[in-house]
Amino acid sequence: MKSAEPAARPRTSKWWLGVSVVLMLLLLLGAATTASMVEQLKAQIVHLQERLLVTPQVRYVSVLLDAQALPALLVTLDPQADVLQVQRLNEVKEGREDSMQLWALAGDQPPRSLGVIASKFKTLQLTAKEVQLAGVTQLAISVENKGGVPEAVGPRLPYLFQGWLIQKAI
Repeated sequence: MKSAEPAARPRTSKWWLGVSVVLMLLLLLGAATTASMVEQLKAQIVHLQERLLVTPQVRYVSVLLDAQALPALLVTLDPQADVLQVQRLNEVKEGREDSMQLWALAGDQPPRSLGVIASKFKTLQLTAKEVQLAGVTQLAISVENKGGVPEAVGPRLPYLFQGWLIQKAI
């Protein structure tokens, strides 16, 4: 009678064992790298969304021209901050006893004052809400007595600078 010997198990070579360990380590390293990249991308998206919230969003723009049709002022509206940004593009400044006043023109309606340019700097801001520009087609600058004039009085004509108001596509 023959003795029952256990069947010999096939042996795996050490080379294949080493290759499988290296491949497993590479797979784990790839998974960890992918997870890290996904987290970095999420953090970048959050960071860019936060920056977008504080970046001025220009909705309206106007270039006011002088009598020779040269650019004199650039006016933009940031509706998030309720601010009209006014940038001087030339060197014209008001006199000691004068002020430049910004007016909103809407067809046949009387001009509405958007504020007095009180700063001698190249850029300044005037508080304005987007609703104040509803129906407005042009902006204009008049030279007034120091401190400006009440809206009911209206501007002195002719306007020193004038330009179309353009609403940007959203």
